[in-house]
Amino acid sequence: MKIIEVQQLIIHGVTEEGQRFRPSDWAERLAGVMSHFRPGGVAGPGQHITYSPYVVPNNIDGVKCVIVDCRLRELEPLAWKFVVDFAKDNKLKTSERTR
Repeated sequence: MKIIEVQQLIIHGVTEEGQRFRPSDWAERLAGVMSHFRPGGVAGPGQHITYSPYVVPNNIDGVKCVIVDCRLRELEPLAWKFVVDFAKDNKLKTSERTR
């Protein structure tokens, strides 16, 4: 079995000045907006709404964050730009990791 490493961008719910980002549900809102970017497209009738596997809210060390799969950059460049610009515009800390 081949293990695939996935590069991820993590948008932390902390500003560059160290303040917690508000509102408290920002990560879920951002992931919700991005929910239709998924393999196979938009969920069809009768299917439950779920987050995209490319943009997922999470909690790391007690801080809300959004984990963005860097494959989104190639799959949907405008969606990638949207999440990156969201982080920049709100002066949120970001980091990268490989999974």
